[in-house]
Amino acid sequence: MAADVFGRTLNYLRVSLTDRCNLRCIYCMPEQMNFKPREALLQTNELFLLTRLFAELGFSKFRLTGGEPTVRRDIVEIVRHAAQLPGVREVSMTTNGLRLKTLAEPLAEAGLKRVNISLDSPDPKQFREITRQGNISKVWQGIEAAERAGLTPIKLNAVIIRGCNDDMITDLAKLTLIHPWQVRFIELMPLGEMAPFAQHYLVSEHEMRKRIAAQYIPLEPLNDGNLDGEARLYRFPGALGTVGFISSVSQPFYASCNRIRLTADGVLRLCLLQDQEVDLLSPLRAGASQEELSQMIIEALRRKPWGHNLHHNVVPVSRMMSQIGG
Repeated sequence: MAADVFGRTLNYLRVSLTDRCNLRCIYCMPEQMNFKPREALLQTNELFLLTRLFAELGFSKFRLTGGEPTVRRDIVEIVRHAAQLPGVREVSMTTNGLRLKTLAEPLAEAGLKRVNISLDSPDPKQFREITRQGNISKVWQGIEAAERAGLTPIKLNAVIIRGCNDDMITDLAKLTLIHPWQVRFIELMPLGEMAPFAQHYLVSEHEMRKRIAAQYIPLEPLNDGNLDGEARLYRFPGALGTVGFISSVSQPFYASCNRIRLTADGVLRLCLLQDQEVDLLSPLRAGASQEELSQMIIEALRRKPWGHNLHHNVVPVSRMMSQIGG
């Protein structure tokens, strides 16, 4: 089982399949984004090799991310490969949901267990402004298709931006009254050239919960206030679903962090909010053996930092969110 120098067991790999996306969310990338040439990204056979090595090292949970993972033409084959790796218990995906209407069923049949779907606002006009080109009706269709295919429990991710969609916090939370979903509010994280924007428009978990209590009723904490993965969970009395808060900026969860990120260009990102990285693609293409690559991964994992340094005003600048995969 892989571990770092702090004794944390590492068994959760987030795999970015592409830096491309069919949306241009204002907190994720500039409107005129320059994507890497496809040959600079992990090819399917390279992706299969590296994910197998991670499975052999004890990684049992894989999450496929992007950019937008469903823009990969071979997405179903990628899911099938990951789901069949020995020791892998769960393959999930973070998606904007636009292509789930047609893909949910084949993805489920290939072994995908569940999906997290981005929904930053339930208001069609506001949603389009945030995504720059998104059609919210297609997202709702994707959510419905995911439920029919059994990709549950559905988790809806909402990145909250001051002065943009913070007026929808309570409306989003109230979706859990009648749906067995987990609506998860994510604090805006400073990354790359979008970092100044994120720092200026951050809404903290504390402020979000205060607004919900003032506009509706207070949320009741679950799990004695302890984290469930990266989210702290709450519920409205009698609600079918739950409300989660991922507070990486104001309440980071260093001690329980068990994840590593593999970017679409074959780099290990040791912490989402730090710029420490280890290139795997270059040695792979230079002819490194599988044993050598495994040893590189083991040594990199041991150097996983305890957490970010945002409280010391050290902001990661090398990549934007779309280039990491969240």
